Amino acid sequence: MSWIPFKIGQPKKQIVSKTVERDFEREYEKLQKLEDQTKKLHKDMKKSTEADIAMSKAAVKITGDLLSNPLCEQDQTFLESMTALDTAMKRMDAFNQEKVNQIQKTVIDPLKKYSSVFPSLNMAVKRREQAMQDYKRLQAKVEKYEEKEKTGPIMVKLHQAREELRPVKEDFEAKNKQLLEEMPKFYHSRIDYFQPSFEALIRAQVVYFTAMHKIFSELTDQIDQGGLTDEQREEQTEAKLNELRALSIVADD
Repeated sequence: MSWIPFKIGQPKKQIVSKTVERDFEREYEKLQKLEDQTKKLHKDMKKSTEADIAMSKAAVKITGDLLSNPLCEQDQTFLESMTALDTAMKRMDAFNQEKVNQIQKTVIDPLKKYSSVFPSLNMAVKRREQAMQDYKRLQAKVEKYEEKEKTGPIMVKLHQAREELRPVKEDFEAKNKQLLEEMPKFYHSRIDYFQPSFEALIRAQVVYFTAMHKIFSELTDQIDQGGLTDEQREEQTEAKLNELRALSIVADD
């Protein structure tokens, strides 16, 4: 493990089978990936909602700037169009804020709470690793005395080493068993935990874009009285620009 600073003397007796250790590492690796993915998703969701808010606030500011343009004082039709646009942008901003609030409560906050569980899990894994190192150290100590000549003092030390080993072995086995049982359960629980959140995310988006379709359909009816296509509008704009270019004050020297 990455947090173990050095190797200790290894006992000859294998205290954990390679199969068990592979199973443990596989399950823990899955949880490490899940932790990384959860943190990334939480970060991306926050960035997405922040961008949504910035977009709708910018749209409201733009329409406000247009309304304060001197052109609105001279052209009633333009003023009416900009007023309708401003109203639509403010409605969009209000619906967008509702959507963001809903996503915050149903997606972002649950992601944050879920991420808060991983430090405790990682600490349990570290405690298991430390217990295994203690187990190995004491097992090696027992083996050392078992290999010595069976004199009285050695037998006393062997007995003491075995007594010291017993609770450490039990502690490791309990921690190992608990993690091997609970890590897969924790991993599989992610679906039940996140499914309501992402269903809520979909509903929030559906409600928002349904409202946007209604708002902009109404706006189109208000301002599209000429019934011109985008190409026709582009041609009109280009023609007006050509008229401006023909003025002597902007003519090329």
